[in-house]
Amino acid sequence: MAMAAAANSSTQGRVDPRSGKYLILELGEEEFGISVMQVKEIMKMQEITTVPQTPRFLQGVINLRGRIVPVVNLRSKFHMPEQAPTERTCIVVVRVQLEGGEQPMGIVVDGVIEVLLLGEDDIEDSPDFGREAANSYVRGMAKSKGRVKILLDIDRVLSGHEMSGVASFAN
Repeated sequence: MAMAAAANSSTQGRVDPRSGKYLILELGEEEFGISVMQVKEIMKMQEITTVPQTPRFLQGVINLRGRIVPVVNLRSKFHMPEQAPTERTCIVVVRVQLEGGEQPMGIVVDGVIEVLLLGEDDIEDSPDFGREAANSYVRGMAKSKGRVKILLDIDRVLSGHEMSGVASFAN
C-alpha cells in the first residue's frame, strides 16, 4: 500500500507528455491524431509522381516549393482497403525525425477533421494489440465527442527498416 502511494505521489505534478494539440485525421471510419507540433502544412491532393521499385505504401514524391518530398499513403501503410480520392482527401506534410535528422514527409489521408486539445484525463494507454509494430505506432487513445481517436507517434509510423531509403528521395 505504501509503495502504491509513493508511486502515485511521484507521478503527481508531472504532465503527461502526450497532452497537447492534435490534428485529427480521418482514414475510413477511423480517426487518428498526430501532434500539431509535427505538422508543417496541409495541402489539397495533387499529382504525386510514382517512384519505381519502392514499397507499396510509398505513393511517390511531390515538389513542395522546390524540395522533393516523399509521400506515404497511410491507408496502404496500415493495410486498410484502398479508396478513390475525394474532395476531402489531402496531403499532410509532417516533420519526421529520422537517423539523418529532420525530414519533411507527406501523408495522404481521407480528410482532416479538426485540431483538438487533449489533456491527461482525455488520453489512455493503448491496449496491447499483440503486434509489436502496431503497439509502437500508437502513443495512446483519446476519448472525445463520443469517439475514440488513435494517437499516432508519426516518427515511428514513418521510420523503421521499411522506410530506409525513402528519405533519400528528398536529398
